[in-house]
Amino acid sequence: MSKYVKNLLIDDVKKKLAGVNDALLVSVSGLDATKNQSLRAKLRGKGIGLMVVKNSLAKQATKGTPLNVAFDQAEGSLAVVWGSADIVSLAKEVVAIAEDKTMAPFAARGGVVDGQRLSADEVKDVSKWPSREEVLGKIVGQILGPGAQLAALLLGPGGQLAGQLKTKSEGAEGDAEAAPAAAE
Repeated sequence: MSKYVKNLLIDDVKKKLAGVNDALLVSVSGLDATKNQSLRAKLRGKGIGLMVVKNSLAKQATKGTPLNVAFDQAEGSLAVVWGSADIVSLAKEVVAIAEDKTMAPFAARGGVVDGQRLSADEVKDVSKWPSREEVLGKIVGQILGPGAQLAALLLGPGGQLAGQLKTKSEGAEGDAEAAPAAAE
């Protein structure tokens, strides 16, 4: 490969990974064309990018970025996977695909989160973390929980009193209607 072509490839990889701080490395070698196409379509549908790139080119393209540590000890044929809402959602998707028997040779091989290198086992651990949406839901629940309890405590006695007054007034109306009927 000429130096000119190599530089073009490095520039292309830089453009695709511009602004990406978290990514995973996966092994896609051994996937036939049909599996590869369905894998890419599935990932694309979830906003996840997949790029097979030579390790040496990826290392040069990511020099000076947080992704560079992922390629320090990278060996063999690897693909870079990035995107999704957060790294946890990305890891969950990659692990789910790896556990799918129809995608047999596909496997997570590592990655990088906030400039820290991840091993394949750590990718599985990250996939068990709660996603960003789950964490935000828990926080909102914790914020709104005491307010809901306070409102229930304040409205509870008032609701009981209103119910008793309604019952008493219906009873008084019932007595008024029953009195003329008894007189006849």
